[in-house]
Amino acid sequence: MTSSPFSQVYETLRRFLVRRSTAYRVTFGTRGGQLVLKDLAKFCRAHETTFHADPRVHAVLEGRREVFLRIANHMNLTGDELAALYGGVKKDADG
Repeated sequence: MTSSPFSQVYETLRRFLVRRSTAYRVTFGTRGGQLVLKDLAKFCRAHETTFHADPRVHAVLEGRREVFLRIANHMNLTGDELAALYGGVKKDADG
């Protein structure tokens, strides 16, 4: 049985994201990497609101948080979950 073009594109995307998430895990999975993540969590307001009355300041804070969330996603999600999140696709029913 041949795979559909969608399945081939999906699998290419998934493999790319798995390689990239592996790089994130290697980089941040060390003791030093964990210290950096802890610092970034504070700086990026990972666990608190980014609201600010000044819309420009709010935008800067949201940008910081978005970067931290990207790192966290690559550290914690599977290849399929990353593909759904970043590629906007879900694995089709035939595999």
